[in-house]
Amino acid sequence: MSEYALEFLDVSCVFKAAEEGAPNYTAVADSTLRIKAGEFVSVVGPTGCGKSTLLNMAAGLLSPSSGEVLVFGQPLKGINTRAGYMFQSDALMPWRSALHNVMLGLQYRGMPDDEARDQAQVWLQRVGLGDFGDRYPHQLSGGMRKRTALAQVLALDPDIILMDEPFSALDIQTRQLMEDEVLELWAAKKKAVLFITHDLDEAIAMSDRVVVLSAGPATHPMGEFDIDLVRPRHVAEVRTQPRFIELHTQIWGVLRDEVLKGYSQQLRKAA
Repeated sequence: MSEYALEFLDVSCVFKAAEEGAPNYTAVADSTLRIKAGEFVSVVGPTGCGKSTLLNMAAGLLSPSSGEVLVFGQPLKGINTRAGYMFQSDALMPWRSALHNVMLGLQYRGMPDDEARDQAQVWLQRVGLGDFGDRYPHQLSGGMRKRTALAQVLALDPDIILMDEPFSALDIQTRQLMEDEVLELWAAKKKAVLFITHDLDEAIAMSDRVVVLSAGPATHPMGEFDIDLVRPRHVAEVRTQPRFIELHTQIWGVLRDEVLKGYSQQLRKAA
């Protein structure tokens, strides 16, 4: 078996223009990125740089226009069945309770209802919602909905976890609690994680490695930084460490220029 859970090998993703004669849009160009089994990798970059496109290719929701995506050494064809995807917005079904939302993926996989219910309840307890299984999404706070979505993904025991800015809508206190919970759960089984975020502090505090993407169009990795902060980590505490500040300065030195480029491009489009 390959040491890499996920590999993007010289991948590009080009979207055809909606209007005839308009130029096509290259969201990702000639990018290579490898993520080892058990490695937590965060990807940061300016708005519109193709972070979500990269994640959708990893999930098999998009096919690269060129290049190849490998999952544990095998070419990805169709949906990545070895991955769980936690979206930026809530993907919970409003007519199902928290328990039944967590059960859903297990039922789709053919697990008997009684077994799926028991396993879903275990995961709700692990994310601190053992007493809230009968609540519907509209009866849960934003943090509780995120915990439910996390339980929904982890209950499937995926080998790869894909996360698209999952905590961006939360208040800072709830966000830090969720970040710590994710790190604790990840440490227990050490799944490969590809984490997309705009928050450089979050990326450094959580990751083994941070990848900086260039401003689009034609996005590609600009730099990769190993995060050598000691684990286990608590995100609120690790940010005060001198090494964290050093890493932040190094990475921001690369990211800042790309953010400014992306901002300038957005202004030109709006003009």
